[in-house]
Amino acid sequence: MTDTTETDKTGIGRMLPILLIGTVAVAGAFTLKDYLTFQALADNREALLAFRDSNYVGTVLGFIVIYTLIVAFSLPGATIATLTGGFLFATFPGALFNMTAATLGATAIFMAARWGFGEKLGAKLEASDGMVKKIKDGIDENQWSMLFLIRLVPAVPFFVANLVPSFLEVPLRRFMISTFFGIIPGSVVYTSVGAGLGAVFERGETPNLGIIFEPQIIGPIIGLCVLAALPILIKAVRGKQGL
Repeated sequence: MTDTTETDKTGIGRMLPILLIGTVAVAGAFTLKDYLTFQALADNREALLAFRDSNYVGTVLGFIVIYTLIVAFSLPGATIATLTGGFLFATFPGALFNMTAATLGATAIFMAARWGFGEKLGAKLEASDGMVKKIKDGIDENQWSMLFLIRLVPAVPFFVANLVPSFLEVPLRRFMISTFFGIIPGSVVYTSVGAGLGAVFERGETPNLGIIFEPQIIGPIIGLCVLAALPILIKAVRGKQGL
C-alpha cells in the first residue's frame, strides 16, 4: 500500500512541470493574445527604444528572460518576440539573443516532457519489438540529422520539435546544440525583418512574415535540409547494398 502511494506521488510529481506548462499555455492563449502582438509593439516602440538606450544590458537580459518564458510556456507571441529582438538590437546581436532565448525555452519544455513521461515512453519504445523498435533504432542512429531536420523544416511546429526528442532519449547536450544551430536560418530571417521595422512603422504597414517561404529564402533552407538528410540517405543505400 505504501509503495503504491509513493509511486502515485512520484508519478504526479513528475507530471507537474508539463501540467504547469500546459495550464499556463492555455491561460496565456486567452489573456495575452492582445498584448504580444505586432500592434502592441508598434504602439510601444518609442518607450522600448528609450528604455533600451538608457539601460542596454538590462534590456538585453529582460528581453531574453521574457522570450525564454514565452517559448517555455508556449505562449502566443514567439514570432513577435523575434521581431522585437531585431527591432531593438538589429540583426546582430539580435539574432544571437533570439537564438539563446529560444534554445533556453525549448530546453525547458524538453526537460519537463522528459521528466513527465519521456523517460517511460523511451524505455517502452526501446523494449518494444518489430517495426516500432526498428524505427526507434533508425532515429537513434541518425539523431543529429533528424534533430537538425525538424529544426530546419519550417512546416514543423517549434513546440513539436521540442517534444519529439524528449520521447526518444536524445541527450540534453545534443538537443541544445542542434536547437541553437538548427534555428539559425529562421532566426536570422525574422530578426532581419524586425531590424527593418522602423521603416515599416513609418509607412503604417505590417511586416511580411511569409518572407521565409520566398524562393530566395526557402531555397537555401531546403538545401540545408537535404544536407542534413544526406547521412540518413547514405546509410539507407549502404544498408540495402550490404556495404
